[in-house]
Amino acid sequence: MSDLVPIKPRPTAAAISGGIVIPTAIAGAGEKAVRRFLEFFAATIRNRNTRDAYYRACCSFFAWLEGNEIRDLTDIEPLHVSLYIEALQATAAKPTVKQHLAAIRMLFDWLVVGQVLATNPAHAVRGPKHVVRRGKTPVLTSEEARILLDSIDITTLVGLRDRALIAVMTYAFARIGAVVAMRVEDYYPSGKRWWVRLHEKGGKRHEMPAHHKLEAYLDEYLAGAGIREDGRGPLFRSAVGKTGVLNARPMNRVDAYRMIRRRALEAGFQVKLGCHAFRATGITAYLEAGGTLENAQAMAAHESPRTTKLYDRTSDEITLDEVERIRI
Repeated sequence: MSDLVPIKPRPTAAAISGGIVIPTAIAGAGEKAVRRFLEFFAATIRNRNTRDAYYRACCSFFAWLEGNEIRDLTDIEPLHVSLYIEALQATAAKPTVKQHLAAIRMLFDWLVVGQVLATNPAHAVRGPKHVVRRGKTPVLTSEEARILLDSIDITTLVGLRDRALIAVMTYAFARIGAVVAMRVEDYYPSGKRWWVRLHEKGGKRHEMPAHHKLEAYLDEYLAGAGIREDGRGPLFRSAVGKTGVLNARPMNRVDAYRMIRRRALEAGFQVKLGCHAFRATGITAYLEAGGTLENAQAMAAHESPRTTKLYDRTSDEITLDEVERIRI
């Protein structure tokens, strides 16, 4: 008997969750509930940003439950979900409230399918109505976008990088998440032109020809950085402090956002610009030049033309003209 090797206990979900906080109601429901909770975020949501947002939403709900002395998973009722959504509307925008409800509903569906719960308490709860016909993202005119691009000091490598990054968002209608994820090989020749490859949300790969100005900006940046042959390396790289030297690490979305804010201030813009403003600016400029909504939808990789229409500000001037007809 002394030769027997003891069998190591199977690691529990709570033990392997690392730094992830497990809500009290989930932890109290046992190992199966904990594992199912972790699987919901790890297995069902592939987009990291969505996963993080849904995790925060679910934890916020469970924290509210605990604050109201509801600590047992089986005690959660539709009324509790409804009261939470009602309370959330006092401090959060309607899209945020709808996202929280969607996250809670999906999590409980997952727990029901996994036989942790018998019913979904969020199933019958309805969120606030929210209809959007015009996006809130600031849009630059073609002249303003030109001013901002021309204001960047391209005698430095960081300047060449920043101009190229902004140009990809503007001329390729690209989301910042897809831009900072680009590798050098995602700017490639096809026939007589160069193309850009974007890895968009939902695992979609989107390819489109590069505008001639975008092609020039990317060529100058790649030549200055000396990274054209590093196909697997990140296209847009972080700088080492304020040295102006680029390292081998890719920029992230926060880096890009801070860069945009800095460049906008240097160009004299008072409006608070974010990365998404250049996607909207590119789409609007395209439509103003006679482009079609259908092609803009395809170029922006939108699932629905209604989403593309939110970026279209070509009707703003017409609306203002009509308002000025009121001669009082």
